[in-house]
Amino acid sequence: MCGRYVSPEEAAIEREWHVGRNDGNPLARRFNTAPTTPIPILRHSQERGVEIATARWGLIPNWWKNDTPPTFSFNARLEEAAGKPMWRHPLRHSRCLIPAEGWYEWQAIEGQDPKTGKPKTFKQPYFLYHADRRLVCFAGLLSSWTTPEQDAPVLSCAILTCAATGPAAEVHDRMPVVLDSGVHAAWLDPAQKDAEGVARLIARHRLSDEFASYRVGTAVNNSRTEGEQLTARLTES
Repeated sequence: MCGRYVSPEEAAIEREWHVGRNDGNPLARRFNTAPTTPIPILRHSQERGVEIATARWGLIPNWWKNDTPPTFSFNARLEEAAGKPMWRHPLRHSRCLIPAEGWYEWQAIEGQDPKTGKPKTFKQPYFLYHADRRLVCFAGLLSSWTTPEQDAPVLSCAILTCAATGPAAEVHDRMPVVLDSGVHAAWLDPAQKDAEGVARLIARHRLSDEFASYRVGTAVNNSRTEGEQLTARLTES
């Protein structure tokens, strides 16, 4: 899964992908981006080709009738996306890209409780990133949700995840789908409406062996904690 990640400042996104924002205020760099927060995304625009927009991380399907958004809709399992009502329409008709500097995963480690001396399982956070430190894009699903009470539609998104391979698999059994930059335009292309075609695109152009990781401190466990220190490498004590 992917429950936390580092979101670049929008100026870095503009430089990397040569795009501008459609509206709203630019979002700052965040080192502990958590579900339900607004995040910068890249989406297709009829007028501009590709543009930056802001979306809620946690997809609300366009058919959603409840007053409150669904829970645990921030990740979409690739293996289920084509068949589940929550994901199948965005997979075919409304995809996006989610720029990132890297993401966090928690590895289960067997240890000893310092208070009782008994065996205890700990969750050690790791930071995962592209080995050359460049920005990457997660494959995302996008939805526009409206209700009679709203003046404007709410954009929301989910990150596609898949079975981890390569170095990421040493930390966790799941990882975000990270697409090679050469197929970003194809991923966003609204003319691509075939679920099997989307699956082939991912299978052929998903990055897996290009990543590295290291341990970080447990301060990242608190979603309210923020700052570059969260990505600092944890040294042996």
